[in-house]
Amino acid sequence: MEVFVRDWLSANNILLKSKEGHVLVDSGYVQNVPRTLELLTAEGALGSEPLTLVANTHCHSDHMGGNAALARRYGCAVAVPEGEAPLIEAWDHVALFLDFADQAAERFHPDRSLHPGSTEVWGGLEWQVIAAPGHDMRALVFYNPEHRILISGDALWGNGFGFVMPPEYEPEGIPASRTTLEAIAKLDVRVVIPGHGEPFTGVAAALDRAMRRLEAFEADPMRLARHAPRVILVYALLHRRRLVLAELPAYVERVGLHREFNRRYFRLTPEAYAEWLVTALEKAGAVRREGDFLVPA
Repeated sequence: MEVFVRDWLSANNILLKSKEGHVLVDSGYVQNVPRTLELLTAEGALGSEPLTLVANTHCHSDHMGGNAALARRYGCAVAVPEGEAPLIEAWDHVALFLDFADQAAERFHPDRSLHPGSTEVWGGLEWQVIAAPGHDMRALVFYNPEHRILISGDALWGNGFGFVMPPEYEPEGIPASRTTLEAIAKLDVRVVIPGHGEPFTGVAAALDRAMRRLEAFEADPMRLARHAPRVILVYALLHRRRLVLAELPAYVERVGLHREFNRRYFRLTPEAYAEWLVTALEKAGAVRREGDFLVPA
C-alpha cells in the first residue's frame, strides 16, 4: 500500500498493489491529473506496470476528477458507489457538485458499482465496503479488519469531516453523518487514511472532534448554511487560483450554489453576499485580498 497525500484540491490517492492487479482508490482533481500520473509512474509506485482498477469512495470532483484520464492511460476499469452510478451516467451537474459549485471533472463511464455490505480484494487484502452517508449521501468507506485500516474518504478526517448540506437541502444529511460516525466508532480501527490530510492513528480523538463538530451543527443548522458556501468558494479559489474582487457579485449570482443559498438563507444583494463571504473567510485566515484579486491564503 502507498498513500499519496495530496492538497485540498485533490483528494488523497491510495495505491493497493498485488499480483492480481493494482488498484487506486480515488483519483484526485482533474486539474491535477499530470501530478497524479507523475506520482503513479514513479519508481516504487506503479512504474511501468499497469493499473487494473480505479475505485471511488464517492464522486465529488476532487475524488473522481482523474478517472477519465487514468482509464484512458491504463485501459483500467472504474468502480463507483452504486448510488453514484446513475448520477455519473446522467452527468448530473447539481448532484455531483460540478458547475453547480464551480467545479470541474472530465466525464467518464463507470464499469461497475460498489455495493455496501460486499467485500473487495485489493492489494491482497480484503476490504469491507461500508455505507458512509452524510457529506455525500451515497459515499462509502473501505475497512480492512486484518490490519484494522479504514479508508475513510470524507466521512472522517483527523479534524472533522467533509461539509454537510443544510437540512432544507438534505434533510438526512446531519442524521446520516451521526450514523456514519457511530458506525466507524464500532469498528476496531488502528489507522485511518482520510480523503484529505495525513493518515492518523488517534482514531478515538478524531471521532470525538467530529462528533463535537456535528453536535454544533445539530444545535444550530444555520451554521451549515454559513459553512457550505464558504467551503465551496475556497475550493473554487484553489481551482482558479484567484478571482477578481470586482467580479465577485456577478460570480455568486452565476454559480448555482451561491445563488440558491443567498436567496434561501441570506436574502442579500449579490454585492453584500459576496462581501460577507470574503470577510468571513478573511477572518478565518482562508483567503486574502491581493490588489484587485481574491486569492487562497
